[in-house]
Formats: sequence, structure tokens, C-alpha cells
Amino acid sequence: MRPKFTRYLLPAVLTLGLAAAFSPAQAAPAPQAAADAAAAGSPTPPMGWSSWSALREGGSLTQDGIKAQARVMHDKLQKYGYQYINIDAGWSDHLDAYGRDAWNTTRFPDGIPALAAYLHGLGLKFGIYLTPGVPIKAYQENLPIYGTPYHMQDIADPTQPGNTNNDSYHIDFSKPGAQEYVQSYADLFASWGVDYIKMDFVGPGGGVVPADNRPDMQAWHQAITATGRPMHLELSNSLSIADTATWQATSNGWRTGGDIECYCGVNGSSTPLTSWQKMSARFDQVATWQPYGGSGAFNDYDSIEVGNGSDGGLTPDERQTQLSLWSLAASPLLLGTDLTRLDPDDLQLLANRDVVAVDQDAVNASRVSKGSTSQVFAKTEPNGDVVIGLFNTGSAAQTVSVAPEAAGLAASSSYRLDNLWTHEITRSSGDAVSASVPAHGVALLRVRPWGPGGAAAGPQTGLTVTAPATMAAGQQADVTADFTNWGTTEATDVRVDLPAPHGWTATPTSPTAFASVAPGATVRATYRVTAPSSITELFPTARLDATAGFGWKDGNGPRSAPTAGHASVTLGRPVQAPFSTFASTPEPAGFSQVGDSLGIRAAGADVYGSKNEYGALYVPGAGHDGSVTTVRVTGQKYQNSGVKTGIMVRNDITAAGTSPGFVTVGVSAKKGYFMQWDANGDGRLDAGTAANGSGVGTPVLPSLLRLVRSGTTYTGYYSTDGTTWTQLSSVDLPSAAATQDVGLFASSHNAGYLSEDDFTGFTTS
Repeated sequence: MRPKFTRYLLPAVLTLGLAAAFSPAQAAPAPQAAADAAAAGSPTPPMGWSSWSALREGGSLTQDGIKAQARVMHDKLQKYGYQYINIDAGWSDHLDAYGRDAWNTTRFPDGIPALAAYLHGLGLKFGIYLTPGVPIKAYQENLPIYGTPYHMQDIADPTQPGNTNNDSYHIDFSKPGAQEYVQSYADLFASWGVDYIKMDFVGPGGGVVPADNRPDMQAWHQAITATGRPMHLELSNSLSIADTATWQATSNGWRTGGDIECYCGVNGSSTPLTSWQKMSARFDQVATWQPYGGSGAFNDYDSIEVGNGSDGGLTPDERQTQLSLWSLAASPLLLGTDLTRLDPDDLQLLANRDVVAVDQDAVNASRVSKGSTSQVFAKTEPNGDVVIGLFNTGSAAQTVSVAPEAAGLAASSSYRLDNLWTHEITRSSGDAVSASVPAHGVALLRVRPWGPGGAAAGPQTGLTVTAPATMAAGQQADVTADFTNWGTTEATDVRVDLPAPHGWTATPTSPTAFASVAPGATVRATYRVTAPSSITELFPTARLDATAGFGWKDGNGPRSAPTAGHASVTLGRPVQAPFSTFASTPEPAGFSQVGDSLGIRAAGADVYGSKNEYGALYVPGAGHDGSVTTVRVTGQKYQNSGVKTGIMVRNDITAAGTSPGFVTVGVSAKKGYFMQWDANGDGRLDAGTAANGSGVGTPVLPSLLRLVRSGTTYTGYYSTDGTTWTQLSSVDLPSAAATQDVGLFASSHNAGYLSEDDFTGFTTS
């Protein structure tokens, strides 16, 4: 078997230096593949499910596991257009006699053709995974090429990699037998009933290995066409934008970047599947690749991680954002979630026919504006409607607007706005298209000039709720709810309400009722909210939902309508004596204590060398000769595998850049255990048990860490069971003061993105 676990080591985002100035009214040029490879793919983006995100190569990647996913799709999603069931890496564990991947008979005892037939019986389509090149084992054994007198060593060049994963040898297509080898593969897949082929690690572009698979894709295009069976060919990952003409001519889609999976689950878990950082990186990709996708051949921004609630790694607002961006970009909608655990609320998002229709129009949206905390994408539909996505990429609710002409709208005194998520129809003025958008959220609107005889519609309004991002348990804070009227008629009898969540109180501190709000005007209602004084989690999140009811008039008389807005607040409980807190990160850090449990939420570029960015929860002056400090790390929630957390000792934890006597013992849930120290006494970590960014051992959470001081000698240990302790290192630090600060630290290794690290059982004696 050719291992695929290095899939996630590729760069997360391909840096692109090209820019395009396409009007949103322009459809992308039809790729050549749409004309000469119509038999190999649909004119609309494929919709379905892929195994990698949720199943990886785990125990559920079996014929029964795939059938279970398929039954859910058949019962709940197929009627909305989802039809592909695609197996990613892990289906093969050996080669057949002709050097082609063969199915794992333990995982698929009835065989891949039987599984494909089962899926076809449900009215679904079947996809499979492959990487280009001649497998190294096939070359070593010089296996024959089916139907020819040639062998693998006749067509392979072992001096060049076969793909960017470097798990095969390059195929020399000038050699007899090379095209026949690819044809035998395509014929084999066609005989199995394959409808979709994902070809992974295709170069040039995106990989650390300089493989060039352009000839391979030309060969595969020719071979698929020759089979006479329609098979969609999708290329992965981080494809070269300079070679888009080749991808257009030979395939039906191409991944524009690295994996969307965050690989940030602990103890081997695939959840959370992704993160806001991973997903939001696609905004720039969508903007850059806009000119290149189109009917029959699509820009692919990777899996949709919607379907498993919070296990997907995204908030409800972020899930709407992902679906909206992918749909505006006419990207494949291939779900990476576990369909057997389909969340009912997420199902409603996936089953939104209005949003799916935006994706299936095969028109790529252009980015028409980009600010520090907002972006706007728009595209013109074949019927003249303009679909606009108003995205809030910031951490607080805000109004996002775009000028009609910038979005490609014809000039008009007013516009009809169909909100594709709420299904509300409103009327806005001709000055701008605007909406109140929650943090990391979106307003997805279908817009057209207002015409005579249109259905009754209220004025376009919004309610922007502003609240502190974090609060302490029992703390009071001010919250505002701004009601804005962007319509052409006044809103009357406006009444704003902020119902308090369970355990909260919310008391108005200003008027909350307004007789009228003129077009273009905003009114504000303010509240004093009090968080619950008792919490049982370290960092629970509460959502503050506000509503506003109002009236308006049209030719048929008075009418009424609602609008709504919300903000989220993360709570923490103040830490108790003898603990103190400190943060050297540019972003604020958070700390919480619930009984014996302690938590740190902190960003920070790193804690090593010139970088001293961390959040610390510590006991001043508690370290001395004979100190033994122990803690259990119970959890890590992070977006970067370089996250660090554990025990920190230094003369002064608050002197982040200069204090010597500096040593840490910690764990990174992906990298392993580490001990690092300041060898030369300049207040910077410069030595350790392994190269910075790596660790030793197999990390398991919970884990115990221990640091023992004897004189100025420090010895670090870790334990995964509390009984057996493994020594990391022992080092003498002459710069250590007689008494030192001792505590816990966290650094996300990801400036701008918080990690959360949880602990119990902290002792120092």
C-alpha cells in the first residue's frame, strides 16, 4: 500500500501572485474541458460526500461504513442534488498483478465493484482515489502492463518522482506501454462502475517534490474518453495556477489549495474537522481563481465541513459562511462530515435549495471589495439577477455594504433583496446593498432592481448587536442593539428586545421603542447585562439574541415585519489566590478557574528564541531549591499543530523578553513532549530535547507533566498514565534566582488565533 498520511503535510494555502479584474457580471470563460470532455463530467459542480475528513483511513472506511453514509445521503440529501459517494485514501492495501491499486479485502470483502453496484442501486454515484505515477513496488518487481509486452521498468523513470507525495516513479510517456498502462487503469475503473476519480498530489505546484504530472493528466483524459464511460476527473491539491490551461483541457476540476482539514483533533480524533483559519483562507483563493473555473471544469476549494454541528469546527454562522462562499464560487459541494451523525440544524443548511441553486449555476463570483474585517463577492446570474455575499470576517457584528454598480447591478431607485438564508424579501434604497452581519457570518442576497407590480416587501433593515467578546462570571457589561433602516419607506413602531439567555439578566438602560425610523437612519437600544455568577465549564459561550419588530406601509396598507441580530460572549471564572495571570501576546488572553480546573486561552507566535508570546497562569515566587511542580494537561483546542502548553519557570514570568532562569516542560497534542531552556541566560529559550517545533514520544491527552528543581538543576518528566514517568532532560541553569515564578503557559503558535489549554491538579511544593 502506498501510504497517504503525509497528505496533510503539504502547504495549507498556495501563494498566488496573479490578480484578475473581472466584472461580477462576466461569467468565467468556458474551459476547453466543457467542450471536448463533456462525457467525463457534469456541466454543474458535483455534489456529494467524501470520506477523508471524517473517516480518514480509520476503522469506518469499510464497505459497511460507506454503505451507512450512502443510506443517509439517499434518505436525506439526494433530493437536494447530493449524489456522489467518494472513497478517499485508504481503500487499497496492495497492487494487482499489473501494478494497479487493488482493494483491501478486509475492508471491502465483497469488492469495490459490488459496492459501486450497491450505490448505483440507490441512485447514487461512486468515486475513488488515486495518485499518479508508477508505484515503487511495481517498478521494483517489474510487473507487466496489462495487454502489452511491456513492463513497469520500460515506462518508469526512477530518477524523477511520480507525484508530489513522492510515493511513485515518473511515467515517461514517450515510451511504448506508458499510455497503455494508464488506459488499463481507466478501463479497470470503468469496469468497476467508477463515476468519479480524485487524482491526488498532482504537480507542478503546491508540493515539496518537483513532480510534473501534466503529461499524466493528458494521458488520463485520453484514457477516460476512450472507455466510453463518463468519469469525472478531479485533481488535487494546490494545483499550479500557471498551468490552468492544462487542467481545463484534461480534467473536470482542481483543488486550488491545501487541505481544509485542520488536523487539530487530539488522540487521533478527526474532529474538529476544520477551523475558521483554514476555511477563511479560501477567500483569497476564490478571488484569485475566479477567471478559471466554469461549466464542466470547476475550481475546487475542498470539502464542506457542515453536518456534524460543532464537531465540524465551525460555529453556526461560520457554517453559513462556508456554504455561501463555496456556492458563490460554484465549487463542488462535497461533504466531509460523518453523515451517520447528521445534525438536524446543519441538515437545514445543506438542504437550502436557494443556496444550492447559487452553486449549481456554474458561474464564478468576483470579489468586489475587501476590507480588514469584511469582504463582498458578487456574480450575475443568466437571468440578470445579481447574487451578493456580504461577509463579516471580523470578530464583532457589523454592517457590510456594497455600492450597486460595484456589484454589477443596473442603476435603480430601489432594489428587491431576497435573503437566501432567512427567505425574507425586503426593499432597499438605490444607494447601497447593506446588511447587519454577525461575526464570521454572511448575508447572502439575490438582488434585482425593484419593478412595478412586485410582491409587497418591507424596508431592508438590520439589527447589529455589540457585546464584549469575553466576560467574567457574574460580571456586568453594556450591550447595544442598533436598528438601521436601509429601505425606501419609514419603519414605524420599532420595538427592540433582548431576551436574556438562561442564567443571564438584561435590563434596558435606554428607550427600546421608537415611533419611526426614517430611511437611512439608525436608532440604538442599550442594555446592562449580567452574566451568570456560577459556571461549570472553563470557557462556556453564550449567544445574546436580539429582535426588533416594526411596521411599514405600502399601497395595500400597514404591515409588520421582524428583524434579528446576535452576538456571542465567552465566559470565564476569575482565577483565585495564589494564582496570578499575565499575557505577552498582542491579542488579549483569557483565564478561568472552576474548582481544580484551570484554563488559558491565548494566541502567540511561539515561545522560543526571539519569540516570547504566551499567556501564563502562575504563582509568584513559588519556585525554589527542592520545588516539584506537577500538572495534568486535560485538553487542547487549537488551530496550529505547533501549539505549546505546560509548565513554565523563570525568575519573572512577567518579564517575557528578558527574564532568565527560564525553562519549560510541555506537550503539543500533535508534536509530542518537550523540555526547552535558556542555556545562555539571556531570557530566551534556545535549547531543548528536540528541535523547536517538534517533540518526543506519542502525545496523549490527558498527560501529566513534572518539573523538579535541585539547586539550579532542572529535570523534566512526562507521564501518560500517572504511574510511569519518562525523563525528558536534566539541565543546569546558573541564571536561576533563589526564588522564581512557577506556573502554566500556553501559546497557540499562531498569532491572531487562540488556542485553549485546560489543566487540573496543579501543585508546586
